[in-house]
Amino acid sequence: MSHGTLRYFDTTLRDGTQGENVSFSADDKVRIAKKLDTLGVHYIEGGWPGSNPKDMEFFNRVQSEDFNTAKIVAFGSTMRFGNNPHSDPNIQALIEANTTTVSLFGKSWTLHVTEALGISREDNLHLISESVKYLKSMGREVIYDAEHFFDGFKADPAYALETVKAASIAGADWVVLCDTNGGTLPHEIEDIVSKTSRVISTPLGIHAHNDAELAVANSISAVRSGCTQIQGTINGYGERSGNANLCSIIPTLQLKLGYEGIPAQQLRNLTSLSLFVAELANLSHSNQLPYVGKSAFAHKGGIHVSAVIKNPDTYEHIKPESVGNSRRVLLSDLSGRSNIKFKADELNLDLERYEEHIPAIVRELKQREYEGFMYEAAEASLELLIRSITKNAFETFELQGFRMLIEKNEGFPIRSEATIRVLVNGETEHTAAEAVGPVHALDQALRKALIKFFPEIDEMQLSDYKVRVLNEKDATKARVRVLIDSTCNGHRWGTVGVSENIIEASWQALMESFCYYLINHHKSESSAQPIL
Repeated sequence: MSHGTLRYFDTTLRDGTQGENVSFSADDKVRIAKKLDTLGVHYIEGGWPGSNPKDMEFFNRVQSEDFNTAKIVAFGSTMRFGNNPHSDPNIQALIEANTTTVSLFGKSWTLHVTEALGISREDNLHLISESVKYLKSMGREVIYDAEHFFDGFKADPAYALETVKAASIAGADWVVLCDTNGGTLPHEIEDIVSKTSRVISTPLGIHAHNDAELAVANSISAVRSGCTQIQGTINGYGERSGNANLCSIIPTLQLKLGYEGIPAQQLRNLTSLSLFVAELANLSHSNQLPYVGKSAFAHKGGIHVSAVIKNPDTYEHIKPESVGNSRRVLLSDLSGRSNIKFKADELNLDLERYEEHIPAIVRELKQREYEGFMYEAAEASLELLIRSITKNAFETFELQGFRMLIEKNEGFPIRSEATIRVLVNGETEHTAAEAVGPVHALDQALRKALIKFFPEIDEMQLSDYKVRVLNEKDATKARVRVLIDSTCNGHRWGTVGVSENIIEASWQALMESFCYYLINHHKSESSAQPIL
């Protein structure tokens, strides 16, 4: 059932950049704006043109871009006390940004009026009214942000309402109620929004911060009480604890509450957009993000997996495809037959002919997990394990031995040398390589030994290397787990090794990375190769 049409206002490029470690170049901002438009948001706040040259560069560059749905918005404050809007630098910067829509914030809380601004209540109302009137006279759509509105309402309801009435009477197209400190509770949001909607007829919006981890809940409460514009950021980026996360708000409102705003087909771009923004921000994309996180539809317990295979509704609150995500089944010491079968299907491994091997696979997997192996991020190693137990391993090369030399001389950088002997097609190859680190030296030596037989390995490369200590109390004797990610022509795979010796653990993961690549390369070239 539809409850009406909403308007989504994204402020990732402005409020989101106030978050710690979040920074975008003007080029990044243009690229993100185009992606936001693909999702179907209605407003994109590009920055504060009066505050820094980078934001003004964005507004200049975005003029030449075409947008299907979104309006680009310039952000700024009401004019300063003692100025008039015709000469106020901030107001004029909004005009110079040349956007059809502007977002203008003003004070709602007497604490800020009398202490932060140091002016009278009447003067503050004058600043709001004259700023809105002027921008409307210049042909702009004006979105008035009532800063600290909820705290202001709780301190002095009558005056807080006077501030938004001033904006409404002056002609504001929207009045957005801001929980700037992020400490308001959902029931308070509902009550205050309801009371405000009875005082002004201008459409209302909500701008929530996440300091009490309630920004999403507060935004939804505000919509249920009458707000029709929702402001937020992608992934919840923002100052302090962040802003309301549009990646959670949008699907909740549309898929669960029946509101409209973004077409279903475009909503499927949500996960890729979330990943894209995290990548440009150079921040890790949290697996635990609702809806768009890697773990949002990941199932681990064997009973859960068995149920999900029969009917996904048993453990999934929406269809992952509706937000562009996908179902994942994880393998661990909690795994059962259902996990193995599902994972084998996902890896295109046909286990139907090897039903009798599945208990052995489950037992071996649980034993290895006990020893410290982790296959959730090392699916290539999992495939090799299954192939080994079902006796469908494709022989690529056999290690006869390797030797590592680490040398440090005073005044010179440390030197690592690896010597390796491998057996390929009955022929022994003995090579050596030197590098800065031992794992890199081992990688280079192995490549030199194999490339004569498998020249295609020149196309693959290691893209990530992680080490985790598993039992810290054992100090330097601790067991370590090494995860290696490798890539080739856009394809990515992970392998794992575990040992008390970091070089041995690295070798396990490195060797399996090469084996996996060679098996799948030859499998694609010849249907005669054994395939599960």
